[in-house]
Amino acid sequence: MMKPVAIQCLPSSATEARRVAARLGVEMDEIAIHAFPDGEIRVAVGLVASVTIVLASLDRPNDKLLALLFASEALRRGGARRLVLVAPYLCYMRQDAAFQPGEAISQRVVGALLSNAFDRIVTVDAHLHRTTDIRKVFPNIDAENLSAMPVIADALRMTGFDPETVVVGPDSESEAWVGNLAGRLELPHLAARKIRRGDNSVDIDLPDPKAVAGHPVLLVDDLVSSGGTLTACARALNAAGAKTIDAIVTHALFPPATMDAFARAGIRSVRSTTSVLHPSNAFALDALLAAALQNEQGWAESKKSKKGLSG
Repeated sequence: MMKPVAIQCLPSSATEARRVAARLGVEMDEIAIHAFPDGEIRVAVGLVASVTIVLASLDRPNDKLLALLFASEALRRGGARRLVLVAPYLCYMRQDAAFQPGEAISQRVVGALLSNAFDRIVTVDAHLHRTTDIRKVFPNIDAENLSAMPVIADALRMTGFDPETVVVGPDSESEAWVGNLAGRLELPHLAARKIRRGDNSVDIDLPDPKAVAGHPVLLVDDLVSSGGTLTACARALNAAGAKTIDAIVTHALFPPATMDAFARAGIRSVRSTTSVLHPSNAFALDALLAAALQNEQGWAESKKSKKGLSG
């Protein structure tokens, strides 16, 4: 008899998938991926449930996207009635417009691909710009963009923080999550102004340098890949007289070796969520994800009841 709910995952997300499965009390299986010498892949899914949750963080995404499409086909054919993709980090969300002639709008393409393969998308702090609502990326299916800020705020309350701390975001786009975290901790906050010169070169201007002078600073960003923005912001904060600088990011996409560059820029620590497996991981997301998935067990039970009545 088919299980009502189960979790499957890509190999790189196995640790998080086990934690979420344990919280939900469901079985977890790992999707097998075999790479052929010519670069093609073979994908084999495990236990198929009526509601199958696929957990896959989409850092280094290109091969993973193809594996997800293959897995979706196998799961549907195996009898899954509802497929839910949990992507704690969701790739290709930043390019929501063509900035130069001939550029592809990657958000639109990936949104269509995943909408055709899944019935629901759950992600965390999606890196959205002009598209403010994740449901516009996936207009024909259920989609939720969870915030990691409640998890981070709870963890900081547990460990303690200096009440004189100022929460700082590196640009205007960070205002939403910086303001969210600062509000939860009852701390002041400000967002810097960023001028991007290239992929690894930015200038940072603080609107009120006196606001951070002599204060500990929590430098908060949703995503760090090259580390250029975080480094530039730390230098501006040091120039303004910040007492200490500790960084918190939702998605740590940067190479671990970049931590040395952060330290040289005056950043005392960098902590990230478990959205992407990384040495800086400090804030676990399994409880947040499991809470968002509780209703899938209800969906499975409702379908089971309707089937029994019709039988």
